[in-house]
Amino acid sequence: MKLGLSSYSLYQALKKGTMTIADVIDFTADHGGEHIEIVPLGYNLTEQPELIDLIVAKAAERGIEISNYAIGANFLVDSEEAYQQEIARVKNEVDIANRLGVKLMRHDVASSPDVSIANFNANIDRLAAACREIAEYAGKYGITTSVENHGYFIQHSDRVQALIHAVNMPNFKTTLDVGNFLCADEQPLAGVKNNLPYASIVHIKDFYVRPAGQNPGDGFFRSTAGNYLRGAVAGQGDIPMRDVIQLVKASGYDGYLSLEFEGVEDCEFGARVGLANVKRFWDEA
Repeated sequence: MKLGLSSYSLYQALKKGTMTIADVIDFTADHGGEHIEIVPLGYNLTEQPELIDLIVAKAAERGIEISNYAIGANFLVDSEEAYQQEIARVKNEVDIANRLGVKLMRHDVASSPDVSIANFNANIDRLAAACREIAEYAGKYGITTSVENHGYFIQHSDRVQALIHAVNMPNFKTTLDVGNFLCADEQPLAGVKNNLPYASIVHIKDFYVRPAGQNPGDGFFRSTAGNYLRGAVAGQGDIPMRDVIQLVKASGYDGYLSLEFEGVEDCEFGARVGLANVKRFWDEA
């Protein structure tokens, strides 16, 4: 197992301009991270391609790996032209992943206000075709692409599995986020257990959870069923994080663990404490 940090964890500082992506890599190395996951929020590798070489050089300088490249995408669009344009755009992002030297890349798949199973079933073949074409393209670089349980439409563990099986490519898997199942009102332990066999990388994320009828005020967002969620420092929220990590470890998973902090607390505090907690929980499991 290699523990590291998603650059998204320090998005607060990246957005404010108080940190650069080079600073994020330094922060990761300084706090014991063994890898950095590149999530281009707060910076843009298509508009700032010079950052690609900077990231590669900085990670090498600090002795940490670049584990995964994670981008947004949506193939649930209104026209064939838009569909083909989105596939082409994601292929260009695969080229960036190759320049970063990663062997893992996550891309989102679909977003829709209609998150019903009927709409999912009606569109899965078309979504799978896009993912399959991109996985085939990524295969020439030896890159495994993945869908995350993310974005409401494909967030439940069974929908993730349905897409993986529909794509039916050995290099198409899932970025397994242990917290995101809550956004679709699925218990994290159950979702993690279901999808661990398909994981290319594991995201560690924690949430505070409050019932739908008990609005806790600003800072929370709502799950599919209306429950209230707020990002937490890993190990301080309501997810049974020790049990989750014990489950991951007992499965024999030996890949990357990537901490994602998205709480309202100071991002450097959240990332630092989260990394320390996850390392301790893993060692104690």
